[in-house]
Amino acid sequence: MIETRGLIGSIEAADAMLKAADVRLLRQEKVDAALVTVLVEGDVGAVQAAVEAGREAAKRVGELLSSHVIPRPDSDVHRVLSKQ
Repeated sequence: MIETRGLIGSIEAADAMLKAADVRLLRQEKVDAALVTVLVEGDVGAVQAAVEAGREAAKRVGELLSSHVIPRPDSDVHRVLSKQ
């Protein structure tokens, strides 16, 4: 997952993540007026590569706030993230 300040950085991050690795966009969520979170899923290695590419892309055009990879999330965590 990647969190940015602003929509442009999040779109750029999502595009870079999907092009960099075999991951699926789970969702892009506007948290408030400025914060946007992008979530992807896939194999751990692919997600790590995608998040790194997304981080760099977001930094180039906007403000990267944070990123994190949860390897093999618990099924309840995955279910909650998939619903929202």
